[in-house]
Amino acid sequence: MLPIKIVYRSRIIAAAIVSLALFNPQTQAQDVVKYGADFLAGGVGARALGMGGAFVGHANDVTSGYWNVAGLQALDYPQAAYMHAERFGGIVSFDYGAAAFPLTARSTVGISFFRSGVDDIANTLAAFNPDTGLPRPNPENYITYFSAADYAFFLSYARRLRENLSVGVTGKVIRRSIGDFASAWGYSFDVAAQYKIGRVQLGLNIQDATSMIQSWSVNQGQFAEFEETFGETAPQGGSEMVLPVARLGAATNLPLTDDIGFTVGADLDLAFDGQKTYAFNTGDISFHPRLGTEVTYKGIVALRGGISNVTSSDRYGTQITPTIGAGLNISQVSVDYGFGDFGGLQSELGYSHRISLQLTLAQPRFLRDEEQPRN
Repeated sequence: MLPIKIVYRSRIIAAAIVSLALFNPQTQAQDVVKYGADFLAGGVGARALGMGGAFVGHANDVTSGYWNVAGLQALDYPQAAYMHAERFGGIVSFDYGAAAFPLTARSTVGISFFRSGVDDIANTLAAFNPDTGLPRPNPENYITYFSAADYAFFLSYARRLRENLSVGVTGKVIRRSIGDFASAWGYSFDVAAQYKIGRVQLGLNIQDATSMIQSWSVNQGQFAEFEETFGETAPQGGSEMVLPVARLGAATNLPLTDDIGFTVGADLDLAFDGQKTYAFNTGDISFHPRLGTEVTYKGIVALRGGISNVTSSDRYGTQITPTIGAGLNISQVSVDYGFGDFGGLQSELGYSHRISLQLTLAQPRFLRDEEQPRN
């Protein structure tokens, strides 16, 4: 028999995940939520993340579908990328894949896929006798396992309007599931632009510009044991709204020598959902700054560093979340690594290692049509 404390602790963990991920049982109207699509907030691409995520202004590769879709217009050839990351000490697994294809001298399309999940969560509700509050005989025979996973699919389109101005739009479909207990669908759009002034490139990405509506459905049959064990009403389905976030960025490239290049970028996110804990804010608007740098040698080797988050609280004061990274570009393949944590140097949430691969089909037959001048 499993130790009672272990089984009981598993029971509480599983119940908490299911309960907290769903709505208040009495909620039927749309609620504005602060972290409804937070699984996407961590960013993608080890290159960008090694620079602290300060990539909205500088976005110029296949990951632009996430950071600033207008940046897809910087591609000369088709590109594909994949990234895997382990978050929160390996508890959360995150995978990202993307591809982008120049269509004409003025237009580019891209697709992106995301999965963030916690797998092998023990569901121990059936292992307890609700009448006694104790485990059943041989409780391990009643334990099942499930995954809580979030998925996203992006379809992006970018177009160059003028030599120094590009715009883009991304359609987003979100799928969230908590085992067989509950699931949700969500839909929204991002709109973005990049504008170049001399060596400075400015970027704007309105994330979830239309607001994202997530509609949850609950499998009530799966909650029979929940109600029996806890004596509480099972959560009900409903809708929640994720408000837009305005992501502003600026970046510049400064060639130090013929072989050494230097890039610096700065971003500022403006969220309108009332985040106040640990965030700089004015009323319901919170501010999230990022800063990043990259040094390259002959376009082959890159070293990166940045600040991905700055927080402030009465208890801890002001804290920063640093990041570092490196990259190697050989022929048509780039390998990038990024390292960071989730709450500053005193965080207990664990460190995150990001590794990504990027393939550029740099062959003459795939070269973008250059009939029109471009950036």
